[in-house]
Amino acid sequence: MSKTKLHTKPASISSFSKDKSLLIAAVVAILLVCVFWSFTEPLSNFPTLFSAKCSDSPQSFYDRGNDPQETTFYDDPEISYTVDNNPIKNWDEKRKEWLKLHPTFAAGVENRILLLTGSQPSPCKNPFGDHLLLRCFKNKVDYCRIHGYDIFYNNAYLNPKMKSYWAKIPLILASMLAHPEAEWIWWMDSDAIFTDMDFKVPLKRYKHHNFVVHGWPNLIYEEKSWVAVNAGIFLIRNCQWSMEFLDVWARMGPQSPEYKQWGQNLRSTFKDKMFPESDDQSALIYLLLKEKRKWGDMMYVENEYSLHGYWAAVVGRLDKITGRYEKIEKQTVNLRRRHAEAVTESYGKLWEVHLEDAGDRKGGWRRPFITHFTGCQPCSGDHNPSYGGSDCWDGMERALNFADNQVLRNFGFVHPDLRNSSVLPLGFDFPGPDESEALV
Repeated sequence: MSKTKLHTKPASISSFSKDKSLLIAAVVAILLVCVFWSFTEPLSNFPTLFSAKCSDSPQSFYDRGNDPQETTFYDDPEISYTVDNNPIKNWDEKRKEWLKLHPTFAAGVENRILLLTGSQPSPCKNPFGDHLLLRCFKNKVDYCRIHGYDIFYNNAYLNPKMKSYWAKIPLILASMLAHPEAEWIWWMDSDAIFTDMDFKVPLKRYKHHNFVVHGWPNLIYEEKSWVAVNAGIFLIRNCQWSMEFLDVWARMGPQSPEYKQWGQNLRSTFKDKMFPESDDQSALIYLLLKEKRKWGDMMYVENEYSLHGYWAAVVGRLDKITGRYEKIEKQTVNLRRRHAEAVTESYGKLWEVHLEDAGDRKGGWRRPFITHFTGCQPCSGDHNPSYGGSDCWDGMERALNFADNQVLRNFGFVHPDLRNSSVLPLGFDFPGPDESEALV
């Protein structure tokens, strides 16, 4: 059998001259670019056109090294970071002016999120409570790093009278002032964790709203239940409406002289509320119910995905969910391709076509977005007596390892057993093709 010979026809003198002319023209063009560049930037910077710096990231586009000297709200001695029954006026205009002076932060501001979480100032009473809180915080840091969000962990009472579940309101107010570049402030209780590291909050859905919370409208307006929403996880827009809402919400808290009266009002309004104190969740639902036009109409009660997923209904499904995802990966080579963590979002988008009918609520098999260990009290250990403490701690271990597997995969490792934190290295092309693909 003869071999195919790869050869080309010798170039003619005329074609060689033509190629030579093109080469000279290209060299001259490059020299002209260099000359022009030298007038606008030092020539020593020219190599940066062809090489990326180690610090290149979306965050590096922000000009963090310059704060113009023009007067802003920060120079106003009347502006207070505290909850003092004197809400800031004209906050939208003040924030807009700051962004105008800091244009690198203004670009893309509509999608910028600051996630807040925190715990008490003192060590946990539960002997392994601090470890659990650390792991829950790591989970949030992982999620924010993957999606480019800022995060702040607070362990100080910014208002000594507003502790426990009320402590978040002073923090949110102060954060709005400290971060005018953030459009949304996202509060998450310390015992809530991300269990779908790919999913992103659909901010476009909330373009006409200023507050997003997980709940059920029928429980608010028909049943009048104090558990109609969960106030442990919500997003609030950084705007004047929110400043005024936080002031009204805070007036129902323990720093208010009307605190005791509010406790009575809330208990008489919500018949299933068993304790007498005014709490943040009942107060929030009260404002939704009683002042719907002023506050409720600007709040989005979300239940199409698990912005708050009740842990007891989640942890028992995690192994089956893992199995369903691996089955899809075995059939789809692109989904199991190894990649840098920095481009994880692009793979999250690839997954969406396979998850359209999955659903993340009971009966569904999509990863629940957030799993909230309500009633477990990992720091104090004083869990709800309706379930055992081992159920809480075992459930947290499983959920944290489930989420961590989605992160560790980009580092080449996995928790093979969700019941403990040990890891093993992943083989190439994990979990491998199924038989039908292998035969292709």
